[in-house]
Amino acid sequence: MPESDTLTTVKPPFDVDKIRADFPVLSQKVHGKPLVYLDNAATTQKPRRVIEKVRQFDSEEYGTVRRGSYKLSEHATQMFEDVRQKVAGLFNAADKKEIIFTSGTTQAINLVAYSFGKAFVKEGDEIIISNIEHHANTVPWQVLCEDKGAHLKVIPVNDRGELIMEEYKKLLSSKTRMVSVNHVSNALGTVNPIKEITRLAHEAGAKVLIDGAQSTPHLKIDVQDIDCDFYTFSGHKMYGPSGVGGLYGKYDVLKEMPPYVTGGDMIRQVTIEKTLYADPPARFEAGTPAISQVMGLGEAVDYIQEIGLDKIAEYEHALLEYGTRVLSEIDGLNIIGTAAHKASILSFHIDVIHPHDVVTLLDQDGIAVRGGHHCAQPTMQRFGVSATTRASASFYNKFEELDALAASVRRAIKLFS
Repeated sequence: MPESDTLTTVKPPFDVDKIRADFPVLSQKVHGKPLVYLDNAATTQKPRRVIEKVRQFDSEEYGTVRRGSYKLSEHATQMFEDVRQKVAGLFNAADKKEIIFTSGTTQAINLVAYSFGKAFVKEGDEIIISNIEHHANTVPWQVLCEDKGAHLKVIPVNDRGELIMEEYKKLLSSKTRMVSVNHVSNALGTVNPIKEITRLAHEAGAKVLIDGAQSTPHLKIDVQDIDCDFYTFSGHKMYGPSGVGGLYGKYDVLKEMPPYVTGGDMIRQVTIEKTLYADPPARFEAGTPAISQVMGLGEAVDYIQEIGLDKIAEYEHALLEYGTRVLSEIDGLNIIGTAAHKASILSFHIDVIHPHDVVTLLDQDGIAVRGGHHCAQPTMQRFGVSATTRASASFYNKFEELDALAASVRRAIKLFS
């Protein structure tokens, strides 16, 4: 489809140019070319209001939380808890006490693997993940299985990058303690049927963790409807600061779990003989948290809520369809991951050029994409490649930028032909 046809037949549900103006970094040039930022699966850019919120808080409102009875501390504590409520609203959690702030998805998954694993996983039990997980949702479960003498089972995927649900059903048994899968694959863009995955796991008596790092900025999430036991997210992938994210957990499950990290604020009472732990979420938030980053996270939540996640998903799907079309027309380029349900991630492999070289050549045209195994080496092995080039779009990207991507890829291939 020619670019002009796309632009006249697909009308964005919001003013993309106005949104782009909210992001200072997008106005710069790289190597004399306008920046085309297509590495959003790795990290998203920040709108000015998020940057300003952190600056304002640090310069005018900063105080440590939960520890002071003076005005600055009390005000900061109230703001901190207000963000917890905003995040609870974003995910439709039943109560803000079900939201635990962490440094991001990686820490959140490790928290569950360590804490839930310590309390409930024993020798001979089984943990299920999929073959298209980020290493952050693979390694913690491997470590747990090694420590406990449990067994790790893997849901296979078909050639499109979709989980084979019939095989998943066969893996479930009375020994299954945890099923941990991503909502959206960071390497392929596959959107997994997490509600069905959760239902089947619960029927087998297992708990479910959903890695939401890639889904939170793109899809409307309702944890009560999904019925998962845990859901994770990262601030820097949803237009907020790095170093902050979190974990949703059903409160009755969290209350049965021991602390992950110990120290200040996670206690009810400490004596030399014994420590009594605080209830969640404080039990899992030892030490001084990333207060300023949490404030920026709250602003990012407000920002995407005001735009509307339904509108974001609609527009990004149009970008995905167009990007798939223009890249598919390039000889020698193979898209890896062609699931029927995908987020706006396009991973591809070019026979004559290594992905790292593709990234370098595209960078000369001002285009930022990612090349490598994307912390998903088992996924690469499944598809018979060592790495891919990944272009990942956001609601601030434009169809013209995907045309620029395709043109740059063509030039790169020509250089190596």
